[in-house]
Amino acid sequence: MRARRAESTFARAVSAAGLTFDGNNADLIVDYAELFSRIAVNGWVGLAEGYLAGEWRTASSHKLVDVLAALITANYRPKTIRLKPSSGASSGEPPASLVAHYSGDGMSPFQGHFATGVPTTERVIVKSWARGAGKRSEPARHYVDITEFGAPLNTMRQDLADAQTRSAEMLLEAAHTQSGTHLLVSPVPGGALPLAAIRLGATVDCVVSETGDARTLKELLVFAGAADAVRVMSPDELNSTVGAFDAIISAEYLETLSPRSKASYLAGIDAVLAPGGRVAMQTIVRTETMTPAANAALESLRAYIWPGLSFATPEELARLVDRHTGLRVISETRAPEHLVASLSLQRTTFDGRARDAAADGFDPVYRRLWTWQFALREALARLGMLNLTQLTLVPRSRRGRR
Repeated sequence: MRARRAESTFARAVSAAGLTFDGNNADLIVDYAELFSRIAVNGWVGLAEGYLAGEWRTASSHKLVDVLAALITANYRPKTIRLKPSSGASSGEPPASLVAHYSGDGMSPFQGHFATGVPTTERVIVKSWARGAGKRSEPARHYVDITEFGAPLNTMRQDLADAQTRSAEMLLEAAHTQSGTHLLVSPVPGGALPLAAIRLGATVDCVVSETGDARTLKELLVFAGAADAVRVMSPDELNSTVGAFDAIISAEYLETLSPRSKASYLAGIDAVLAPGGRVAMQTIVRTETMTPAANAALESLRAYIWPGLSFATPEELARLVDRHTGLRVISETRAPEHLVASLSLQRTTFDGRARDAAADGFDPVYRRLWTWQFALREALARLGMLNLTQLTLVPRSRRGRR
């Protein structure tokens, strides 16, 4: 009975979304009725499980993006198991051997900024969330430079590597990385960030997360002739370091953490930053247009990839920074169309390397899982519910310096 109700609800949602089950041009095809038993029990997580099990399909991964976007727009909200973001579990870092099959440069999982997106910057006044704001020497408001990137033009798969390189260069520039800078990459998302920093003459330390592949990173550095220029350390080694780094950068790690873990991570970054240092972070944030249906869909990613996944708004991140550190956000970039383009290119790159991924031991279910996460995040970005941002943080007390 529950499965029948789930099937009826799904059929109504498909119709409301303007999708079709039947005909040569069907948007989605259900091959096994067991799908509806999964949806009846776990909602959106069950829908994802059915896709992974091959119980329903679309003609292409691009069509999967269309279907997911349409269902979310139609407010498809089956009762979905709620998984509280985990503070103690793995961050869900993908293995380097998987990243190689969808990244532009063969090693970077993060999103890119394309050359054709024109930036415009405006300085705005924002509220301070620091304790005691508006009293004594702590101002109630402060300035933040907001940079909006225009939509990229005619992006192709070969543009992805350049776009990812540009993201890395933007982070290093925001952190004022130059010759002699002692830089921390925490955690390190592949080799692109440390290698770019070495080219600038920086001294580089990298933290490999608990699930990270330190051996792969070290092999990559050896191959690049940079093994002696980069120190690879564990999180425990970092915890014993205080005030040592002139600059700290990270790329798309913050969103994989629960709210509590975000606060702990930011406090830890503050502890190891030298006086007058700078922090630059790239992260994916949610917008105010995020809907309950979209939140329900994201439970599938929390269930199978990122246990701590929680997309914050830029304001929520600024509040965490103000409340849990002695730092302050002084600049923010916004590049929503670049996020859409990057995810699309990662998805199509992965499609084109499916056989190679299979040869590396990634079975069909795991490959469909990765296609699902690309498609779902791309759908949410296309709907304007997710945005790509880089934040620059500095100590609150800088005697007027920016």
